Amino acid sequence: MATYKKRGYKPKNKKEEAQLEEMESTTAEVFSTLDESASKTEEWVAKNQNYILGFISLVALAVLGYLGYDQFVQKPKELEATNEMYQAQKYFEQALAGANKDSLFTLSLEGAEGKYGFLEIIEKYAGTDAANVANYSAGIAYLNMNDYEKAVEYLSEFESDDAILGALAKGGIGDAFSQLGQNAEALDYYERAASHDQNDLITPRYLFKAGVVAMELGNKDKALALFNKIKDEYPNSEEGRTIDIFIGKVENL
Repeated sequence: MATYKKRGYKPKNKKEEAQLEEMESTTAEVFSTLDESASKTEEWVAKNQNYILGFISLVALAVLGYLGYDQFVQKPKELEATNEMYQAQKYFEQALAGANKDSLFTLSLEGAEGKYGFLEIIEKYAGTDAANVANYSAGIAYLNMNDYEKAVEYLSEFESDDAILGALAKGGIGDAFSQLGQNAEALDYYERAASHDQNDLITPRYLFKAGVVAMELGNKDKALALFNKIKDEYPNSEEGRTIDIFIGKVENL
């Protein structure tokens, strides 16, 4: 066992004296190594200080650049895209509300009166919130014009956590797949729409659509589970008021 040196300590025998000398030697080596490492670190910092300062400057410039880009490039681009999309959105809303739907949807997609349509907004203002919304509107326009493949294409590009729009986009894809006769895909998207955000307005609507498609696929258990979910959790919804009829139909299959 090693003997630690105390002030005024004298080794009792040669063995302790040898242990003490060995310990002092080891301690000296440790401090020497630490000194050398510190010295080398200082030398490296001194030798590469321009590189280090340059790297720090680049990081600072990157942060400032991002802030500057957001303030002086992205925000003006967002504003410009929103202004450009105003007329297209107006045509879109008129189409949803009234007659001449196909012609108004076409104007909303392709533009008119010197203003961009949704398709040009998506191309010219990629990465903006306006372009994202234009994907949704374009998808719904194509869905209403019975161009189901394009409806799937554009609605799939739309991203949103919004409780209503996010669900409607997924549900719109489900509608398009249903019209294309791709019922398995339709069922998947109806279930996604139903689970996007649990609420009394959207959830029972897409649970019902999912149940109907499950029936068409011959999946009795799935259809029954979906209809019973409406009965148990959304009894006061429009779908809930008549759901017993559909539960009866499934049970009699």
